[in-house]
Amino acid sequence: MKVRLDKLVAERFQLSRRAAREAVERGQVDVGGERRLDPADEVGPDEAVAFSPNRPRADMADRRLDVMYEDRDVLIVNKPAGLLVQPTFLRERDTLLERAGRYQLHKRGVKKPYVGIVHRIDQQTSGVILLVTSPRALRPFQELFRTHTIERDYLAVVEGVFLTDVGSINLPLVEDAGDNRRGVSRDPERGVPATTHFRVVESYGTAASLVSLRLETGRTHQIRIHLAALDHTVVGDQVYGRRGRPKFPIRFTRQALHAAALGFNHPLSGNPIRVDAPLPADFNGLVDELKHDYGVTKIGEHG
Repeated sequence: MKVRLDKLVAERFQLSRRAAREAVERGQVDVGGERRLDPADEVGPDEAVAFSPNRPRADMADRRLDVMYEDRDVLIVNKPAGLLVQPTFLRERDTLLERAGRYQLHKRGVKKPYVGIVHRIDQQTSGVILLVTSPRALRPFQELFRTHTIERDYLAVVEGVFLTDVGSINLPLVEDAGDNRRGVSRDPERGVPATTHFRVVESYGTAASLVSLRLETGRTHQIRIHLAALDHTVVGDQVYGRRGRPKFPIRFTRQALHAAALGFNHPLSGNPIRVDAPLPADFNGLVDELKHDYGVTKIGEHG
């Protein structure tokens, strides 16, 4: 039976739960020879877990902000996987919110930084996210997201091969689908409306597919839930995968989901803005391994 990584570290190395969580977040814990940074990762009781208390914690260079666009009102950044957008009740110190405030303080010389959050991406999702840096920008950008007048594009590696290369998923979402997890409702009268458009980019044998996705609505975990409902779970997703399904043949330590682009007309300046975030190294590595093991079929090359 799997347990949380911080709980296992606390038990094995006789640490308090808080000290174990901080050790993971500092990068001092390896599982199977690979560094893990998320205390909530679930690990098996027989997995090899190593704790290196003298390993130096990540320096400030590792806590930099990857800014892709900025003006007086917004910052658009490329968030690494593993970084929270804002603290939870555990009061994590290194978050996107903290980095954005520090960036304004040191790079812009702003004495009292303002950071407003208008949308979020999951901790283990990488990619582009927009923050507002002036109070006057908060409501206009909230309205932009509320009315869905913004392009939000994602890339995901998912299990299996689609029957159709292009389509839309129109399934309402519910807080509890009967298994204590968010899910979809097959009853159109129940749940909140949610629409995800998808296009298959390429496939790897029958094992997996690279899919481009565009959100029409932006509900919590929408993409992951919608894809799982089609039995195309995002590779590495430990929450929404069908329980009891065979283990994916390639190990990937987070969900293979990347916020690839944001496009919109700036509500204050009127300028068209589009920002594309490059794929991170781990995502590219997964794709390369799939290509090597299963070959690749690009769209337009199907029999």
